Amino acid sequence: MVSEHAEPEPESGPAADSTAQVLVASNRGPVSYTLDEDGTLDAKRGGGGLVSGLSAVDDKLWVCAALGDGDREAVRRGVGEAGVRMLDIDAGVHADAYNGIANSVLWFVHHLLYQTPVEPVFDAEFRRQWASYETYNRAFAEALAEEAGPGASVLVQDYHLALVPGMLRELRPDLRIGHFSHTPWAPVDYFRLLPDDIAEQLLRGILGADRAAFLTRRWADAFIGCCTEILGGTGRTRIGVHGLGADADFLRRRSHEADVDERMAALREQVGEGRKTIVRVDRTELSKNIVRGLHAYRALLDARPEWRERVVHIAFAYPSRQDLAVYRDYTAAVQALATEINGAYGTESWTPVVLHVKDDFARSLAAYRLADVALVNPIRDGMNLVAKEVPVVSDHGCALVLSREAGAYEELGEDAIVVNPYDVVGTAEALHEALTMSGDDRSGRTKRLAEAATALPPQQWFLDQLEALRQG
Repeated sequence: MVSEHAEPEPESGPAADSTAQVLVASNRGPVSYTLDEDGTLDAKRGGGGLVSGLSAVDDKLWVCAALGDGDREAVRRGVGEAGVRMLDIDAGVHADAYNGIANSVLWFVHHLLYQTPVEPVFDAEFRRQWASYETYNRAFAEALAEEAGPGASVLVQDYHLALVPGMLRELRPDLRIGHFSHTPWAPVDYFRLLPDDIAEQLLRGILGADRAAFLTRRWADAFIGCCTEILGGTGRTRIGVHGLGADADFLRRRSHEADVDERMAALREQVGEGRKTIVRVDRTELSKNIVRGLHAYRALLDARPEWRERVVHIAFAYPSRQDLAVYRDYTAAVQALATEINGAYGTESWTPVVLHVKDDFARSLAAYRLADVALVNPIRDGMNLVAKEVPVVSDHGCALVLSREAGAYEELGEDAIVVNPYDVVGTAEALHEALTMSGDDRSGRTKRLAEAATALPPQQWFLDQLEALRQG
């Protein structure tokens, strides 16, 4: 439910003082707040493609959820910044919607993560949490309806808010509504794991938009397939594809600042003189396939003993969604396997796996610059910007080992070494091929990868969507 400090919402039509002509809705906003012991609120700006993309538009309003105690306290005190409306949705409702449905059901469906002999189980608890997901989406729809000026353009983001377009359409039929999916979309047979009424509700929710957009044609076609099979088609909703690219100017500038140079020096010391590097930078998210990546590296050391003491796997696995037990267990499994590999193969002068689990953007950029090989092997990924960022930042060129199940494969596959993410032996062979690639080949591939990776930078990515929505 919306905080009592939020403005009252109209039953229909624009509010008298509605002026916003471009609105964006997402679970996470561009700013977050922490509450210090002395009661002080500290603001922290977020990053990512959406934040960068929206910088292209001046007159906009970003509607987001208060995610923690600091955010909620900021809303209650009336603290905020221009162009952002943060919704103080009941913490229990948000937990049900975010952890119970969005991250534990919808994410699992779209990334094909279920162990189907035992899960999912759509019981009464699921239905209770689904009701919270509806309440959560309705709070966004009502806030957007209140804030939007006549005929405004509203861009709703991702699986957290799949019901918003349909709800908003009922409240404000005058608006131009778009929905963008940052995840893959499940093929119809897997999508139909969901209860029939829930599957239909999700599709109809997104089809409330004038335009539904995806990162790749593959995900767009999967959505169309689900709509065709379950609903008989996509109705009047237009379908678009916008492949988010890397922000080359920002990355190249940021990667040469002093803190990155400091971390490069520290990493070089950990790696040791004259050794090649295999780099991965991921959250410890189940779909990222970090454990199989480590198994593939171990298989490389087994099958190709000539690489022992000559290569180091720099693995950054930043904890994600640690309030869910399955993610805590996965993070622990990553750490245990890295320790096992180091114990089995390491020497006094060589640590085979350099693992870091504390998030550090400057250190990630340092690893990008040092990479001889970038390993990006997700089980399934909407895009994967790491695959695009490393070639842009790499100092001396790098070979990209890329899963065919990453959205980035559509744009980068021709110049990457492509792997089946489940094939550990095949991935080990791909790592060997990448490590032995000639300098000229690696340089040429890196240049072409960087060009493809930056073809649609965040600002243009967002403006293209906005223009396509307005053209209607």
